[in-house]
Amino acid sequence: MRQVHASRACTFTRTGAQLERTRPRRRARPPERATFTPVKAAVVTSFNTPPRFGDFAEPTPTADEVVVTVKAAALSNLVRFLASGKHPSASPPPFVPGVDGVGVVDGERVYFAFPRPPVGAMGERTAVPRRQCVRVPASVDDLTVAAAANPGMASWASLTRRARFVRGEAVLINGAAGVAGRLAIQVAKHLGARRVVATARSPGAEAELRELGADAFISTTTSPAELTNAFRRELREQGLDVVLDFLFGNPAEALLAACVGPGRGAAEPRVRFVQLGTLAGPNITLPGAALRSSGLELLGTGLGSLSHEELVTCIGEFFESYVPGGFRVHATGVPLSEIEAAWGRTSRERIVLTV
Repeated sequence: MRQVHASRACTFTRTGAQLERTRPRRRARPPERATFTPVKAAVVTSFNTPPRFGDFAEPTPTADEVVVTVKAAALSNLVRFLASGKHPSASPPPFVPGVDGVGVVDGERVYFAFPRPPVGAMGERTAVPRRQCVRVPASVDDLTVAAAANPGMASWASLTRRARFVRGEAVLINGAAGVAGRLAIQVAKHLGARRVVATARSPGAEAELRELGADAFISTTTSPAELTNAFRRELREQGLDVVLDFLFGNPAEALLAACVGPGRGAAEPRVRFVQLGTLAGPNITLPGAALRSSGLELLGTGLGSLSHEELVTCIGEFFESYVPGGFRVHATGVPLSEIEAAWGRTSRERIVLTV
């Protein structure tokens, strides 16, 4: 080994064809301690247990994200599915649940959606892409924004984007008694539906659904044959253009069967069937004849059917129409610290966690 250069600070030595620099040994520095800035949040530690109130690491925003100071976040069915691992996009625990909410960014009040995992909406702060935030009118309070956003988006996006609804068409809401179904009646009427048909299991729901704007009511508790006939009468006698289906399962099978015609020369009417939920069952049996002998067009609205940005745009449009349209949604506010008890509650009103 031949020395090339030497100094008190370091030496260079030639080994083969490489130059190596050798420095005097220095005392190793102790490793830096990781910083952990906690936020109070609902925390999912297992798919098998409810979230618990505790600490979670505050997210660090990327270049295209903003930090939202959360005011309220809704406990929707989607949130429950994600937190229990029953949705394909569920994150592995631990994580903070919540897909959307209302909060403040740089002093401005916004609705936000789809925070970056693992920190969802049910915490004091979260990080969200800036394009997935939209201003909300001051005339709509935080509780209402959080409660109405997801169910309002469901019908607004289904009608305006997926079904390409045209003013003057007829709409059937299959499963209209829930929060999303009741809002769907109001949205369809506001957008100019000439006729809205509502279905529900309980005949006792008819009066309330008519008061919200439904022109006709069909109970889904009858036999499959009777239900198919009721749907067929509506289709033949009154006409039907768009179906918003929150149920799937047997009621959806009956509705799809009603659209099948005899094939005697005239084309069957076009019906856009938009699938939104599976409250009556996750699967159906669909005969090929239902597609060959009908004007059915099968669609769906959910994560993946539209981009996140487009869904947020729909929510912005919905809230611009909230007050002019006289929309109503029933909500119950629960402090975030009571998440574990709220998780097991069932209510016809939308539960909203307040921060």
